[in-house]
Amino acid sequence: MKRVAFVTQRYGLEVNGGAELQCRLLAEHLCGRYEVEAISTKAIDYVTWKDEYTEDQEVMNGVLVRRFSVEKPRDNAAFNRFSEKVFSRDGGISEQEQWMDLQGPHSEALIRYLAEHIDDYDAFVFCCYLYYPTYYGLKAVGKKAILISDAHDELPIHLGIFRNMFTWPAAFFFNTKEEKRFVESKFAVAGKPDNDGLGGVGIDLPQEVRAERFYKKFGLKNFILYIGRIEEHKGCKEMFQYFAELKKRHPEELADVKLVLMGKAVMEVPESDDIVELGFVSEEDKYDGIAACSFLWLPSKYESLSIVVLEAMALQKPVVIDADCEVVRGHCIRSNGGLYYRGFFEFEGCVMYLQEHAEQAALMGQNGQAYVEKYYAWDAIVERLAGLIEKVS
Repeated sequence: MKRVAFVTQRYGLEVNGGAELQCRLLAEHLCGRYEVEAISTKAIDYVTWKDEYTEDQEVMNGVLVRRFSVEKPRDNAAFNRFSEKVFSRDGGISEQEQWMDLQGPHSEALIRYLAEHIDDYDAFVFCCYLYYPTYYGLKAVGKKAILISDAHDELPIHLGIFRNMFTWPAAFFFNTKEEKRFVESKFAVAGKPDNDGLGGVGIDLPQEVRAERFYKKFGLKNFILYIGRIEEHKGCKEMFQYFAELKKRHPEELADVKLVLMGKAVMEVPESDDIVELGFVSEEDKYDGIAACSFLWLPSKYESLSIVVLEAMALQKPVVIDADCEVVRGHCIRSNGGLYYRGFFEFEGCVMYLQEHAEQAALMGQNGQAYVEKYYAWDAIVERLAGLIEKVS
């Protein structure tokens, strides 16, 4: 049986991040077909990267996880200052590699392991282009590597170091056709094997999802739902501004509507009776909450797949998203299962349309479910990734 290693910056049930969740789910679904391992750090928090896992190895859902210490936890203030300098000029590869070192998670032990054990594995799958383990790991084992880049048009990807890095993998597994087009337009990847933009993850729903259970537990019924890290980079500052303005302009129609937040807050959440912060919730509460909400709101402009949008569609819930997020806009257009906006007034129009057209909102939910069933079935996704592993190995 061939041996495959998935390499990512964080790996674990406690990790709250889309790329890391995708990595874990793909690794678990390839178990049995391959001897699968995960190679990662002991960090859980992406802001500090400090060691939190204590064991060097553990078996999680059939996957052997090897974890390495982060030798230099991130000094966020120093990183932000250096980022401003790097993004304001082309300082060359050496300066940009200093930025990568500060970005982290800085684990030289992880990179040494990859370099010393390259012949022990038939293929390596790297998840997310942005971080230290991917950059230096691809340098070490690129000839056996598949990159799941999670690439989208954001500031870091325009740095020169990534022009080099995207030439190192042997193959690419793209989440969407939008990601494939973007990478091909920016980097010299022509001729390398890929999955034609038909990637992502399969959407597994629990056998029992109950909106009534959520209503009873939290006392919430008429609400808009946000799931993910609560931070400015994810569009949350604008989200809070838009929600406050929406409530101000429609005091009667939206009198009892709440904004419910699931996820870790790394920015200040406004104090309001209409905003309910649940923090990090169980999987049961998450899925029950999706089933109970009026619609899912994704204000982020920078997503490479958005698992939570696909989960909402699978549960027949409409989604409302920022139109600048090309990948998720593509989901909405192909599925006819969501609405997208530019600016507050279009957002207002989306919300009020869903409020006033229950039948059309239900049809959008059905469309989204059909889209997920057609394009995000696990069997097809595993076959595409396995095909690339066979080519690389």
